[in-house]
Amino acid sequence: MKSLSKFLAVATLALASFSLASDFPEGSPAFVSTLTEAKTKAKAEGKPVIAVYSAVWCPPCQAMKKKVYPSAEVKKYHDKFVWAYIDTDVKENGPDAQAAGVTGIPHIQFLDKDGKEIDKQVGGTSPDDFADKLAKVLKKAK
Repeated sequence: MKSLSKFLAVATLALASFSLASDFPEGSPAFVSTLTEAKTKAKAEGKPVIAVYSAVWCPPCQAMKKKVYPSAEVKKYHDKFVWAYIDTDVKENGPDAQAAGVTGIPHIQFLDKDGKEIDKQVGGTSPDDFADKLAKVLKKAK
């Protein structure tokens, strides 16, 4: 019974990861789906975190997903951060969204490698403006 439970847990996580990856256009950063996973990865890799709080029903969120994150302007920052795409409609993400002070989406929280907030942004933006923001966040993160 324990083996079956472990198998089902691993299969569910693999399917969730595949599902998350398949929802993004080609050229998007490698998103993880929880803040906990992002913080763990950031600490191990010594990189800051971009935590994107979003939902499928949010037009500005979907526009950023399709046009901003995979854009040429933002691509040069893909490997400089750990990226988390956090669905605010998933009940388990509620405490993280509340702790981040999410009252509107898209809400993008920038954390240093130790998980401390260094900046945030609420609302959609253009690829150029987002790339400028990322450059500023990287300077703050050092």
